[in-house]
Amino acid sequence: MGSKLFSEIKIGTLNLQNRIVIPPMCQYSASGGLANEWHLSHYGNLAFSGSGLLIFEATAVAPEGRISYADLGLWNDETAVALRHVVNFIRLHSQIPLALQISHAGRKASTNLPWKGGGYINSDQSQGWQTYAPSAIAQSTGGTIPKELSINEIEKIIENFTHTAKLAAGIGFDAIEIHAAHGYLIHQFLSPITNNRSDDYGGSLENRMRFVIKILEAIKSAIPSEIVVGIRISATDWIEGGWDLQQSIALSKELEKRGAAYIHVSTGGLDNSLQQLPPLGTGYQLPFAEAIRKDINIPVIGVGLITDPRSAEQAIRDGKADLIAIGRAALFDPHWGWHAAAALGGQVKIPPQYMRSAPHEFKNLFEL
Repeated sequence: MGSKLFSEIKIGTLNLQNRIVIPPMCQYSASGGLANEWHLSHYGNLAFSGSGLLIFEATAVAPEGRISYADLGLWNDETAVALRHVVNFIRLHSQIPLALQISHAGRKASTNLPWKGGGYINSDQSQGWQTYAPSAIAQSTGGTIPKELSINEIEKIIENFTHTAKLAAGIGFDAIEIHAAHGYLIHQFLSPITNNRSDDYGGSLENRMRFVIKILEAIKSAIPSEIVVGIRISATDWIEGGWDLQQSIALSKELEKRGAAYIHVSTGGLDNSLQQLPPLGTGYQLPFAEAIRKDINIPVIGVGLITDPRSAEQAIRDGKADLIAIGRAALFDPHWGWHAAAALGGQVKIPPQYMRSAPHEFKNLFEL
């Protein structure tokens, strides 16, 4: 019986050689939103991981949408040229499918780097700026008070997402992932914890979903049909009275109707000091992916402290997800996919320069 993790899968128009996904992981290493040598090295390395899909880190659709002053951005020709250089560099030696996650941080913007404490930077300080959100509610961890977005400002941000998606398609990305998870702006609109608006973007579930649905529809109408568009969501806030699984299922159904090619299921991040996480363990978020998968007909990416190839294999076999995202484990071991293939009897594509690296007992591990 062959490996399920190393079986092919189709997402929209995109054919993936296996079901391993490198998810977006912020690097906080850009300057003025511009990709640089770090991104060449980082993504060039992960392009040889043997994974089926590589998703670039959360990339801001506007300068004020960055999480930190060192976030990657894609909002004008200059940022597009810098990011195109990374894509072209990868394409010299790898044909791994590439996706770009596009994002707006909302009230979670204007922060310092994680290794410098990650605290919020006030708008009157160097490297800080005014933050925006659906409602003027700050993070309970001391975040700055965001400005409540007007209808015109909401429409402008929808245009920002659309413009960034068009730039990404022109650069050569195969897929675009809309970031609607982890407490950033779209998630802030979805959750009743952070959205107390009384207009068409607040109150009922239908209204709270309106922002992300408009973004998806605008992007789908603006880019070539062969470009895959997926969405990452937090299936629960882990906060009583917040966004939850049943709302996530309803949202996923609406996104599928409007052409989303996949749902990438994570959890949490809305307000870390309020959330009540369960005991963390291997695959602790997979039950949410599994529940959503039962109600939709597009692929679901599952994630959550999955570091062992056999755990990933079993999750696919048990129907908990269609693909498995390997995040921090891939940073620790960029060749995680190679080792997974060796453990599960799979095969990965690599550059010919590395063909002789396989131990003798795994002589059929690699393909060009």
